[in-house]
Amino acid sequence: MKPIPITLTCLLALAGCQVTPDRLPQAEPAPSAACYFPNHVAGGELGALRQSVEVLTEWGFELDSTDTALGLVSASRQKALHGYYDPYDRAYGYGSGMRLFGGLGIGRGSGVGVGLGFGGGLHQQPLEVERVSLLISDESVRISRDIRRFDHLGDIRESFSASNQDFCQRFESALGQSSRPMRSVQ
Repeated sequence: MKPIPITLTCLLALAGCQVTPDRLPQAEPAPSAACYFPNHVAGGELGALRQSVEVLTEWGFELDSTDTALGLVSASRQKALHGYYDPYDRAYGYGSGMRLFGGLGIGRGSGVGVGLGFGGGLHQQPLEVERVSLLISDESVRISRDIRRFDHLGDIRESFSASNQDFCQRFESALGQSSRPMRSVQ
């Protein structure tokens, strides 16, 4: 009888540790019903695309991508979060207070230690990035919006769906009030 290699034994032992999720990822909280509304803009899909771009740029968004064949518009805006800290940082012993860099050693003997450290995060602001995607057809407009918050090191700290009733209703009314004459695109 040949001995089974230890790596194969460990692999077989770990194979039973994997668990599949019981459901697929979902947007939480769920998008509001107000984020899906009929397209009442004159000019159908193309008119709604043009007016949506105008509304988003007036609100301070920058266009990320557009695809008129699909009726898709994606835009984002960001703002600095002064004084932002992640509430979950306290769980790991470093909260919103002072942060120290360095080390401490205790021991006996002789030796020389030299250290040099470089790190990001100095003079960088935490950011909030808000992304909006619109899917527009001749019949309807669908809005998807999410917000992500990044700390001073650029690590994502919070991310959530923000397709709420307030934003979607404000967008729908701004789109309906956008009755300016359309500019021709050349």
